[in-house]
Amino acid sequence: MTLTVFLGLSLLVAASAFVQGAVGIGFALIMAPVFGFIDASYLPVTLLILMLPLNFLVAWRERRMIDRQGTGWITFGRFFGTFLGMAVLVALSVRQLEIAVGLLTVLAAVAALLAPPFAPSRSASLGVGLFTGVTETATGIGGPPLALLYQHAPGPVLRSTVATCFLVGEAISLVILLAAGRIGGQQILAALALVPAVLIGSLLSRHVHAHVNGPALRLAVLVFSIVSGAALVLKG
Repeated sequence: MTLTVFLGLSLLVAASAFVQGAVGIGFALIMAPVFGFIDASYLPVTLLILMLPLNFLVAWRERRMIDRQGTGWITFGRFFGTFLGMAVLVALSVRQLEIAVGLLTVLAAVAALLAPPFAPSRSASLGVGLFTGVTETATGIGGPPLALLYQHAPGPVLRSTVATCFLVGEAISLVILLAAGRIGGQQILAALALVPAVLIGSLLSRHVHAHVNGPALRLAVLVFSIVSGAALVLKG
């Protein structure tokens, strides 16, 4: 990775962390296609490591608003989905992973734009957790289903609950990826080098998250994700 690529990547990571800190989703939707363009071997490990400090900070900031019951059911489903996601990751080549990341990015973003609202019931939470376990373990993308589940909840509930579910789920995915020998030194070093950018973006979001026009910013993130995901499919 050249210095120019690293600096550009750092700016995008900081901006994506800012978006997720303000809205509740966006980091993986933006960064998964970007990492896919640069080097798909960074996926999903580097992305998952970067999201650990980001989601911890967001969840801690609004911890009193976490939907604990929903988080429990989502995490239960997520645990079993992780093994399915691991099977998908093992079965894909780098080029197939690029295409998979692009397709899932587009489909997830379109679903977030068009799906009708539904309540975060026990069965819905379990299903979303299962689906998220598959997609995030395989590609690093898992935000839109969770955002759909809580799309009509108050902003603090959405941000804190989604961040908590991410945090627990990412830890599960990384442990299973490590046990399967899918985590390499290059992926860890890249994540560690970009952690400062994550912290900067997250800390900046603390000053604006209560004032940001959430729907407009969320729409911009999803449109960008559709475009970048489609481009990644063409590249793959």
